[in-house]
Amino acid sequence: RLKISIRQKSKYNLKISKFKLLFFLCPYDSIEYHSNCGYDAIYVYDGPSTSYRLLGKVCGTNNITFHSTGTSLTVRFKSDNSVSRPGFRADFQVVVKPCGGSLFGSGTFSSPNHPNYYHDNAYCVWQLRAPYDQRIFLAFTYLQLENCCSCDYVSIYDGPSVSSRYLGKVCNNSLSSFYSTSNYLTVLFRTDGSVVGRGFKADFITSLTKKMELDCSSDNMIIVIERTYLNSLGYDGHSLYLNDPHCRPQVSTYQVVFNFPINTCGNIRKFENGRVVYTNTLRAYTSSSGEITRQSHFKMNVGCRMEQDSVAQIMYVVQHRDNSSITGTGRFNTSMDFYTSSSFYYKVTQVPYEVTLNQNLYVQVGLRRGDSSLVLFLDTCVTSPSPHDFQTRPYYLVRNGCPVDNTYGSYITGTRAYARFTFKAFQFLRATESVYIQCKVLICQASDYNSRCRRGCNKRVARDLGSEHDSQTLVLGPIKLKGL
Repeated sequence: RLKISIRQKSKYNLKISKFKLLFFLCPYDSIEYHSNCGYDAIYVYDGPSTSYRLLGKVCGTNNITFHSTGTSLTVRFKSDNSVSRPGFRADFQVVVKPCGGSLFGSGTFSSPNHPNYYHDNAYCVWQLRAPYDQRIFLAFTYLQLENCCSCDYVSIYDGPSVSSRYLGKVCNNSLSSFYSTSNYLTVLFRTDGSVVGRGFKADFITSLTKKMELDCSSDNMIIVIERTYLNSLGYDGHSLYLNDPHCRPQVSTYQVVFNFPINTCGNIRKFENGRVVYTNTLRAYTSSSGEITRQSHFKMNVGCRMEQDSVAQIMYVVQHRDNSSITGTGRFNTSMDFYTSSSFYYKVTQVPYEVTLNQNLYVQVGLRRGDSSLVLFLDTCVTSPSPHDFQTRPYYLVRNGCPVDNTYGSYITGTRAYARFTFKAFQFLRATESVYIQCKVLICQASDYNSRCRRGCNKRVARDLGSEHDSQTLVLGPIKLKGL
C-alpha cells in the first residue's frame, strides 16, 4: 500500500523487479475537478519515468485502476495555487503472470520472463501433448538456473501429470533431451526464494513411434520407415523422396530405408546455440503421373541435433582395432590416432604400440568426415595406467587448453577440423607397463571467433551458462615400453 502526502508537484516511481504492477487509485473527497484535469491532476505513466507512455490522468472523485505492461509505473501529482482538497490514496500490488499450461503438437516454451530473470518461488507445470499415435521429443536449448539442483530445477515426467513416471531433472546449467513413451509429457519448473537466473528455453517436437526411426552421425543420416505404416496411409515406399528428389530409398519387404552422407540429399545445416542441426523433409505423393493434385500428401520433417558429451574410444595397446569411436544418434564421429613423425603422414598401425622411454609420440584427433564449417579444440588430455579409471592416478598432459606436462607441444588446435600434439613417452610407477590417454575435445563453429575453441588456454574456468560447442571424449592406448 502506498500512502502519498500532498505537495504541489510530486513524482512517485513504483518499481518491483520481476513482476508487473496493478495500481488502484482512490481519490478521497476528491481532487479539484476540471473537464480536462487542467487544475489538479494525477498522471500515471507505463514505465520508470514520465517520458514513458501516459496510461491516463485522474481528477475529481473517480476511482480508477491501471495495469503496467512492465515492472515499473511512474505517478505524477500536480496541483495549482488555488483550490485545496484532501487529495488521494493509492494502493498497488504485484501481479504475477500465470505460467505453465497445456501445449499441443510442436513448438517452444520458456520460463517466466525469459530471457529476463524468473521470479522466486515459481511453480509452473506444462503438459505437452501429441496426437494419439505419436510421441514427444523435448530438447532444452538454453539453461541458466541457480547452481543448486535442490533449489531451482526442471523436472520431466513421462505422462500427463507430475504423478507420472519420473524421467529426470535438468539443473546446474546442463542441457538435456527427453523422449516420451506415450503422447504426453509433463514439465515442472520450480524455484526457491533466493537466487534467480535467466531460466530456460525448450523445444518440443512430435515424432512417430517405432514406425519410423532416425539415426545420425557426422558421416550419415539413416531414416527407417515401416512399410505397414506407409501402407496404412495409402503410400508405397517407392513414392518417398527427400529435399533432393534424386536421393532414393532402399525398399525391402518390411522397411523403407534412406541411408546417405549427412551433407547430401538436400540436408539443411544450421547452428543453434553453437550446436550443429541437420534438417530435411520427407515427402510422398500417391500418383506418379499428372501435373497437379488436390489430395493431401505425405510430408514429414526430419532432423538431427548433434548432441554433447559423446564418447569415443581408441587405445594404445588394444585388443581390437575398430574401437576408435562410438556413434549414436546425433553424435559426431571422431577418431584419435598415433603417427610416426611430426609430418603426420604415416599412421601407426602397430598393435600394441611399443615405444621407448622419452620417445617423441605424435597424436592427431579429428572428425572422421572433414567439415570446413567446424573446428576442433583440444581441451584436456589426461593419462592413466588403466583405460577405465582416469580419476585414481591421473597425469595431465594438457588441461583446459593449458599445457601441464613439460614435454607436451601443440601443433594445431582450435583452427581446423583436427588437432595435433606431441609428448614424450613415460611409464607409471607401481603400475603395469601400459599407458592410456583420454582426451576431451570441443567442436565449434568455424565462423565463431569468440567460441571456446578460439580462446585457447583457460586457467580460470567459468560457470557454463549455455552451450557454444559440442564435446567429445576419446581414449587412445595403451603405449607399451619395448622389452617389458
